[in-house]
Amino acid sequence: MNLPKIGITLGDPGGIGPEVVLKALSSKKSLPKAYYIIFGSSLIVEKEKKSLSLDLDIQLFNNTKSSISSPITLLEIDNPLKNIKMGSPSKENGQASFIFFKEAVKEATRGSIQAIVTAPISKHSWHLAGVEWNGHTDYLNQAYPQAIMVFWSERIKVALFSHHLPLKIALKKIKKEALQEFFLLLHQHIEKIQPKKFHFLVAGLNPHAGEEGFLGSEEEEEIIPAIKHVKRKGVRISGPFAPDIVFIKALGRTDTVVIALYHDQGLIPFKLESFKKGINVTLGLPFIRTSPDHGTALDIAGKGVASPESMLEAIKLACKLSPRFF
Repeated sequence: MNLPKIGITLGDPGGIGPEVVLKALSSKKSLPKAYYIIFGSSLIVEKEKKSLSLDLDIQLFNNTKSSISSPITLLEIDNPLKNIKMGSPSKENGQASFIFFKEAVKEATRGSIQAIVTAPISKHSWHLAGVEWNGHTDYLNQAYPQAIMVFWSERIKVALFSHHLPLKIALKKIKKEALQEFFLLLHQHIEKIQPKKFHFLVAGLNPHAGEEGFLGSEEEEEIIPAIKHVKRKGVRISGPFAPDIVFIKALGRTDTVVIALYHDQGLIPFKLESFKKGINVTLGLPFIRTSPDHGTALDIAGKGVASPESMLEAIKLACKLSPRFF
């Protein structure tokens, strides 16, 4: 049996990324069968193994060999990190986490790995390092502008029309043509996961979804025409629904995806319901990319108390989706 090759990036060295990665990889009973390649540094890995008292066999990845002999390997990546600053943003941490991620994307684009699971990075650290992107998805959008951010759990699934934008800019993007394009792209991408299964519920923008224009015009002028347009093209979609009820309508329905119109509209209810096991999935790439649905948690970094549940779920989903595409 050909096992998928799953790349895992360590995230920000000063956060909980390395901790949850190694804890997840230590969960041998829960871990799907695959080859796991850590993109990072032995300095970080060895420090974390010692801190957590983990007896985890991690071999150095040998890229001169055509086959992988160990289920967990470390691809040592040159980076400027000499000392790890725990619990706060730093330029060196930002440089290292960006280099790890960039290298993983390069290997996934070449097809040498089938999926990337990314541990959380610090956007502040990236900015200190001079990285111009506001996170993993923003970086991926440069090469894959049709990439879509989806948050996935057993209980609820949410797709974001826009994500890391100031609210006043996000609201300006809610236009009929842009919505139509997004709905069609999301339908196209999610059909690859399981054809003819998923139905989309669109959240309204205004209270009570605009009350037929009395509480805002966006629903009548932009959102409803876009929904009608893509329905005629065969997309299973309905709405707009009042934002305060649409997530309740979707809760527990495994075949339903809520389309949220901006970041916090979708992420507040999603994290309230699925913070521990929620997953961030990027659709529209030639490879699979998943990530735990939490940040660097700098306040608990280095204390050994971070839960690996979301990272483990991200790894499981990456393995589950990989055979469908490769």
